[in-house]
This record gives sequence, structure tokens and C-alpha cells, in this order.
Amino acid sequence: MGKTITVRIDDTTYERIKSAADSERRTISNFLENAALTYVENSSFVSDEELQEIAENDELTKGIKNSLQDIKKGKYRIVE
Repeated sequence: MGKTITVRIDDTTYERIKSAADSERRTISNFLENAALTYVENSSFVSDEELQEIAENDELTKGIKNSLQDIKKGKYRIVE
């Protein structure tokens, strides 16, 4: 079952979103859902190219491995 959320936006923002949704022949709700999912997918994950760049960086991967070892040994602290 879908969830309902309420978002308060100003008139100018509403008109911009409505115009964009209309141009794609979508409802405002569908347009916002698609835009939010696209944002989350693009900002939360590493692209294949970026992952390859990380994997090829020996200094960085060594630092990550050392950090994981420190975590296993309990050599860390949580900062709130």
C-alpha cells in the first residue's frame, strides 16, 4: 500500500514542478516520486567508474583495509 506525504512549497515552486510534470505527461505525485528516487539512486551509490578508480588507488585501499582491521579490534569511538 502506498504512503501519503504532505509537502508545503511556495507557489513559484509548485508552478515549476507542475510545468515539469505536465511536460512529461505525469501527475505531480508521479513526477515527485520519480525525481526523489532518481536523486536517491544517483547520490547514494558509487558509479562503476568511481568504484574502479577507488579499487586502483593502492594508498586508499590500504587505508580502508587498515580501518577495517581497527574496527575489528575495537579501535574506534563513536562521535555524537
